[in-house]
Amino acid sequence: MSAIRLTDLTLGYDRHPAVHHLSGEIATGSLTAIVGPNGAGKSTLLKGIAGALSPLGGDIALARGRRLAYLPQQAELDRSFPIHVYDLVAMGLWNRAGIFGRIGGGAAAKIEAAIAAVGLAGFERRPIGALSGGQMQRALFARLLLQDADIILLDEPFTAIDARTTADLLALVQRWHGESRTVVAVLHDIETVRRAFPQTLLLARESVAWGATAEVLTAANLLKARRMVEAFDSHAEPCERDAA
Repeated sequence: MSAIRLTDLTLGYDRHPAVHHLSGEIATGSLTAIVGPNGAGKSTLLKGIAGALSPLGGDIALARGRRLAYLPQQAELDRSFPIHVYDLVAMGLWNRAGIFGRIGGGAAAKIEAAIAAVGLAGFERRPIGALSGGQMQRALFARLLLQDADIILLDEPFTAIDARTTADLLALVQRWHGESRTVVAVLHDIETVRRAFPQTLLLARESVAWGATAEVLTAANLLKARRMVEAFDSHAEPCERDAA
């Protein structure tokens, strides 16, 4: 059974596609990496699946009743917002109570457990603006833990953080996979993908290859993806599907 189904999907900005005519399925409980050169449309695809960007064409279907959590790139987050680690992590419970609702009993214990699970015990009252990049990412993963989602989307979750934090957070990703959650991550480190992600979509504005990681990440496919992105004309007419 698929958790996410893409049907002739086109996503973009001002009617110019960043991802076009993409079809395929992500199985429930799978662990999938999205890779490709800069400008391949990886983050755009994740935004589309998350519902932050409406399709220009085609369709995105999520399995009925599945809860979704989306972690954007750190560069998209406002680190100057005056909030402490504890309150940032507590936002993970909003999907149950709403922004202005009351969080039920036991919430404090859940928040503290999530903070401890990512190695930030003792940082509860630390302003997020005072955190390092790795500490901030740990806090965001703690928030994801509380969201308790069936489908988890991660946009470059290991970029610009130290090796120990990467290993700790990757262990959480593996834990989610072991719990049969569906995890989709945009990644740049091909070796991490080869080692830890069984399924891969190699994207170059359209699908170059999609399937078992060892079969997708061949030298020929990686070269094809790079050439496809380099050949893209940003001044081309908006993408249209031929009537035939």
